[in-house]
Amino acid sequence: MGISELPPHYQPVLGQVVTSMLVNGETRNTLPVSDRGLQYGDGLFETIAVREGKTEFWDRHLARLREGCTRLGFDEPDLEELRREMQFLINGQHTREGVDQGILKIIVTRGAGGRGYCVPEAINPTRIVAFHPWPDIPESHTREGVKARRCHLQLGRQSALAGIKHLNRLENVLARTEWDDPEIVEGLLCSEGGYAIEGTMSNLFVERGETLVTPDLSHCGVAGIIRAIVMEEARSQGLSVAVADIRYEDVITAKALFLTNSIIGIWPVRELEGKEFAISSTISTLMKRLKARRRADREK
Repeated sequence: MGISELPPHYQPVLGQVVTSMLVNGETRNTLPVSDRGLQYGDGLFETIAVREGKTEFWDRHLARLREGCTRLGFDEPDLEELRREMQFLINGQHTREGVDQGILKIIVTRGAGGRGYCVPEAINPTRIVAFHPWPDIPESHTREGVKARRCHLQLGRQSALAGIKHLNRLENVLARTEWDDPEIVEGLLCSEGGYAIEGTMSNLFVERGETLVTPDLSHCGVAGIIRAIVMEEARSQGLSVAVADIRYEDVITAKALFLTNSIIGIWPVRELEGKEFAISSTISTLMKRLKARRRADREK
């Protein structure tokens, strides 16, 4: 999806500041207090990288969003309308400030209405689309790797919510409050059974021998877009890839570790709880392959 003319009904009035947020297609940044996303975390979100004025892996983000709506049992938003709104924000940033790189965040809630957990019969989903500046991420995180820690908080098991990006992220919020050391970039979360699951904002890969292993997310955790693409690229290179339960002890003794998400791409882990790790040739290869996949997706 690239920069093009704005749809006529989104053209701003002459002299009007182009917004960076739309709520149900309107240029505002407020919600009714009765919105179930606010009241109960009853909704979903997607975080999408924008480079060169184009979204990356939009089809995959859309597929996960649609799966989440189905899993939570509410109607998906009008997808063409959502696409137009995303394009409007990208175009607006480019026209106003020459910005062609940033982050699009989509939030879809069940909608506004109803007191209590029982869902009203007649309710329309709320959609929020926002454009955020690209974060100032040090290049050293990719080139040299990052320092991580193990979080004390343990993730609860809930298969009904596993994999999707639902709005109930209090576990991640609490885990992220556990440290304020600027040298520590990410925290590793384990389940109540002692299995490594993910980072507070990322997916985990462990290199053990000749096999690349990523945690089984059947009971908790988010199935990341980049996680899936990295597995595809690894297999295309003839690497052995496994999705399995990984005990923390197997993480700390691994040959190499790395983290993934849609914004950071791949970050090697250089240190975890005092244990140092090297950037393996496998990680270097996958970083190059992912960079090429991102470029190819923007160009299609």
